[in-house]
Amino acid sequence: MAQKKTSHRTAEEKAATAAKRDARRARTERARAQAEERRKAAKRKEQMTRFGLIAAVLALVVGGYFLVTSLGSDKPDTAPEGATGNYGMVVGDADAPKSIVVYEDFLCPFCGQLEQTVRDQLDAAVEAGDVKVEYRPLPFLERIDDYSPESANAFAVVLNESGPEVAKKFHDLLFDNQPSEEGPFPSTDEIIDLAVEAGATETDVRPGIEDMAFEGWVDAAGEAASKAGINATPTVLVDGEKVEGQTMAEIAEAMVGTGN
Repeated sequence: MAQKKTSHRTAEEKAATAAKRDARRARTERARAQAEERRKAAKRKEQMTRFGLIAAVLALVVGGYFLVTSLGSDKPDTAPEGATGNYGMVVGDADAPKSIVVYEDFLCPFCGQLEQTVRDQLDAAVEAGDVKVEYRPLPFLERIDDYSPESANAFAVVLNESGPEVAKKFHDLLFDNQPSEEGPFPSTDEIIDLAVEAGATETDVRPGIEDMAFEGWVDAAGEAASKAGINATPTVLVDGEKVEGQTMAEIAEAMVGTGN
């Protein structure tokens, strides 16, 4: 009897041990499941936070863009005398068989490279009556420095006060003396000195250059270019078609038939 009783207790103990083991396994599984759920919840929270921050940043960027655009549109956008309705200046015979439009920024180094590549040939073609060119300065690089809109405004002032011939010389001098995108950037006095070198009278152009007299017009030029799908400088149109050249030589070839 004693032996049987002992065997019965052993079986009970085994059953209890198995039950404890199963319960422990169940607790472990529940703990793992809970830990996994907490991990997933934390990940979801992290993603939500990240996405929220991204959305907030995007909202600020987009909102800031429209705020700046709105502020810019409130400024007077009176055009300088001699400007076209497309925020540019035309040189050359109005009846020339070839029409070129150049969107440019006086701070853009690639615009400077294009000038170096094609200016002499382009000026010769204009002089021969083969080409007319409309230069449209933009403030696209104002995110880098105020020199971008300041130089475009100065160009407008010189055009208004001194006419297209002097404005073209000033245009060329701005590129001949183009600063690096890293600076240092020309002072207002230095910009005025270039205008005078081009043939402008200092007393005529200094007030408008110092006061950014055509800032609204310059802003409007940038907005119009963006709406027209112009998102880079230089952008060149030949007879209304955008030039897709990958190098300055290819763009020059399309403009005046030279690959120099």
